[in-house]
Amino acid sequence: MIIQTNSWKVTFSVYRLCWWFFSNKLILVIIRNSLSQVYRQGLQAIPLSVDLWLHYINFLKETLDSNNPETDAKIKSVFEHAVLAAGTDFRSDRLWETYINWENDRGNLEEVTAIYDRILGIPTQLYSHHFQRFRDHVQNHLPKDLISPEDFINLRQELASTNAHFDNDGIPRNDLAAEIDINDPARIVSEIENMRHRIIEVRQEIYNHNENEVSRRWAFEEGIKRPYFHVKPLEKAQLKNWKDYLDFEIENGTLERVVVLFERCLVACALYEDFWIKYAKYMENHSNEGVRHVFSRACTVHLSKKPMVHLLWAAFEEQQGNINEARRILKTLEDSVPGLAMVRLRRVSLERRHGNIDEAEFLLQDAIKNSKTPNESSFYAVKLARLLFKVEKSLPKARKVLVEAIDIDKV
Repeated sequence: MIIQTNSWKVTFSVYRLCWWFFSNKLILVIIRNSLSQVYRQGLQAIPLSVDLWLHYINFLKETLDSNNPETDAKIKSVFEHAVLAAGTDFRSDRLWETYINWENDRGNLEEVTAIYDRILGIPTQLYSHHFQRFRDHVQNHLPKDLISPEDFINLRQELASTNAHFDNDGIPRNDLAAEIDINDPARIVSEIENMRHRIIEVRQEIYNHNENEVSRRWAFEEGIKRPYFHVKPLEKAQLKNWKDYLDFEIENGTLERVVVLFERCLVACALYEDFWIKYAKYMENHSNEGVRHVFSRACTVHLSKKPMVHLLWAAFEEQQGNINEARRILKTLEDSVPGLAMVRLRRVSLERRHGNIDEAEFLLQDAIKNSKTPNESSFYAVKLARLLFKVEKSLPKARKVLVEAIDIDKV
């Protein structure tokens, strides 16, 4: 399939959650921009998509020059961006395993250990599998190849102290940084095994804690039956599970884990404004820019005709002192969904609060003029009369508005 540049941009802006459109269906996208740019646009829109990250990484492996010394650094950088964006997802195991295998293929055993140190503390679906692979990693290589030289020396010192390896005067040996005595094979094997045991033992404590965290989340994860986006409504049980899971993570998790769970939720629940509103309210305690970003995504991409989330966004911007932005949001909503009384009245109230009485009066007069029924006209007339009487203190003008409304609406 050949997709022209403009058609691609329109399609992607509307259906940005359908990442499979350009990756999982083996569609060949030929546009003036590079395919790499298409992947980056997709990842910017859906940073939690493990599949899309893996597609992008495989694309780089196939297209970058393997003889270029900067290629490995480029791919490693993408791996790091991937695990930072999606690595705390409960189902991110394939991403971590791919990263580990890539470092293993290059003989970077110390880097492999460092990656395991990160994944062993993250609640994921295959947490026990990662720990077993880590144990195999330690058993199959020498300790000095698995950890940094500083950590290796410190570990030998710790084991020497534990085993009371002292000189006759009670002073610890000063040759701990040296290589193991090759004339004592038994001591070589013993020290290597002790170091392996200690390396695993330290991570065992992390694993045990992580196992408990996984068990607390397992039921919620089992309740997620449709983690992908679809236009069909979700079942009530699915919606309740997402709500309960979010409440649990908000109470028990870190900011990073809560944000990741919201992002996961809003793939499956992108068309439900309650979840967007919940996300924005959570972010109010952490970042105003975060709140703005949530509202912007909800209102400009997924919920362009849902009034409540727009009204809350406008209220937020007004609280931040961005009055013109609040006006723009309400005007855009009214242009998108004309005839909503709550939106027109919110625009009137915004102008009244900020002293623009003439504009508030004009908005109500315009609503009366463009009313489709006498009943609607009377509704706005009452609002205008109240504004004129309560705010402008003009009884004659208020009376005139009401008299004209009565003449129009005889019922």
